[in-house]
Amino acid sequence: MDAVITRFPPSPTGFLHIGGARTALFNWLFARHHKGKFILRIEDTDVARSTEASIKAILDAMDWLGLDWDEGPFFQTKRLDVYAEYLGKLVDSRKAYYCDCTPEDLEKRRQAALAAGRKPKYDGLCRGKGLGPGPDRVIRFRCPDVGTTALNDLIKGPIFFENSELDDLVIQRSDGMPTYNFAVVVDDITMDITHVIRGDDHVNNTPRQILLYQALGIPLPQFAHVPMILGEDKTRMSKRHGATSVMAYKEMGYLPEAVLNYLVRLGWSHGDQEIFSRDELIEKFSLEHVGKSAGVFNEEKLLWVNAHHIKERPAENLVPFMEPFLEAQGYPEKPARFIGKAIGTLQPRVRTLVEMAESMRFYMVDEVCYDPEAARKFLTPAMRDPLNRLIACLEELEPFDEENLEKTFNQVVAEMGIKLGKIAQPVRVALTGVTVSPGLFEIIDVLGKDTVLKRLRRAMEHLGAL
Repeated sequence: MDAVITRFPPSPTGFLHIGGARTALFNWLFARHHKGKFILRIEDTDVARSTEASIKAILDAMDWLGLDWDEGPFFQTKRLDVYAEYLGKLVDSRKAYYCDCTPEDLEKRRQAALAAGRKPKYDGLCRGKGLGPGPDRVIRFRCPDVGTTALNDLIKGPIFFENSELDDLVIQRSDGMPTYNFAVVVDDITMDITHVIRGDDHVNNTPRQILLYQALGIPLPQFAHVPMILGEDKTRMSKRHGATSVMAYKEMGYLPEAVLNYLVRLGWSHGDQEIFSRDELIEKFSLEHVGKSAGVFNEEKLLWVNAHHIKERPAENLVPFMEPFLEAQGYPEKPARFIGKAIGTLQPRVRTLVEMAESMRFYMVDEVCYDPEAARKFLTPAMRDPLNRLIACLEELEPFDEENLEKTFNQVVAEMGIKLGKIAQPVRVALTGVTVSPGLFEIIDVLGKDTVLKRLRRAMEHLGAL
């Protein structure tokens, strides 16, 4: 295979959505797998709707996902001279022409065609007029009236389009801006794109683009149209199915590698494997294993994938990801080493970084609040003597490590003639305020001797007030 060059060309009219992110991912993986190039292009010729905020949002999302590009970002509005050159070639060769039909006239003729049972396409009125440039004039591509255009799609297989069903599409608007179908062809030609991988909502654009390539005498790239993503009700993915913006998932506490892992499985498979690292995806990705049917977005499956990646990532590597979520909870600042140790105890128990931040409360606050039911059940007068004895032993304990802690607890329960469970739950409530938490000795190790003793003494004060 010749050097592979793919591209991702979002329009900056909003955020980067899940479907766009998957398209970017497939292009990125295909290029990386073949050691080719991945180009980022911003299709901003819709000047009225394109915004700087959207451009920033798209670039931020690409950065967060780690989809680095080799060239770009290129902006279509800065390439108008390139489009003008190719427009000139088509006009000079009589494969395109100027048209001065007004929108009102076009609508009348479309309605007349519909009334007569004909296809309401452009009727070619200006084809033979020989018009030149002028106010309010567009340029139309002269589409062949007969014949068939074939699309040999790498995913869908051969698809055929009758040219008689197509009309003379506008390739330059009256304001001088190129239209989508023309600009994308010129961009792909001049950027040497070898593979056009995109959503299958573009299938109907493809015959028009193929005809433009042929009119310009340029060999075609290979096309691969990826099935769309559906919501769980099997309708097209939309806001009612949950967040569709990539960065919304960042804010909800998902890891970028989890989002990528989940997105790639919406339409691609490698046997029964569900969990992939980035390197594995690059190694294994191929268009041959992209399915022909739509992927169904399932929030629970994404949560499962995210939980797995949270659990597998080294705890200290999660600290930078956790910082904004801890800040949002209003916790006091703690050293990174302390936060890393706390994360390590919670990784198997949470599905998102938001859940992690909420679960870390007893580690981060200076003083825990007791759950009333937990305190009523476990912080009882009967625990005064066992807790008092435990505090005395812990004050003398050195080193304050898990092995010695276990010995100390066993010593206290033996002396007091009680079972370990009888003191473990009251201590858990004293340290965390609740009855469900990571392992008791894990918690004690993270909190450290001073905090543990402080919280146990406070529990004694609570008992004294009963």
